Amino acid sequence: MTTPALLEKHIALLGFMAAGKTTVGRHLARELGVAFCDSDAAIVDRHGPIAALFERHGEAGFRALEYAVVRELLQGPPGVLALGGGAVTHPPTRSLLAGGCIRVYLDMPAETLVARLRRSPTVRPLLGAAPTLARVRALLAEREPLYREADLVLRGPRRTQASIAHEIAARVSGRQGEPRGA
Repeated sequence: MTTPALLEKHIALLGFMAAGKTTVGRHLARELGVAFCDSDAAIVDRHGPIAALFERHGEAGFRALEYAVVRELLQGPPGVLALGGGAVTHPPTRSLLAGGCIRVYLDMPAETLVARLRRSPTVRPLLGAAPTLARVRALLAEREPLYREADLVLRGPRRTQASIAHEIAARVSGRQGEPRGA
């Protein structure tokens, strides 16, 4: 097990819906011996179902709620945070993450994402009940440059989530305190 003596910054997992952020995050937190939080789960706990929030407040209103929850989660001791797929589209959230986290992008091919999304019982407000490859590719193309601002980029999908978590732990332990791009 690769465990840094003390995690200096939060590790924020970024990526498209169904990229595996929550599963990888749980493995990673366990490996590092730190707390794990899923921002979408925290939003649901505090404000109710995400689909209802999108319907009631629109995407802009939802992103403002998301920002407030992420800001609150980052106040605690450093741990692992899995973010919603669109969190990076909100500039204040992006700035918050850049200043206080090691950002890790879980990069998955659109075809893998569509297959996972179709198996999921969760209906995503921006994709609907039957996500299409064309819609996922279009949304991914919009978000890709924002995801790529991450400090680490890990490409999948032919790896287990545990092996991805192990690689993140190993790479983060060697990066503690280093400036971006080191």
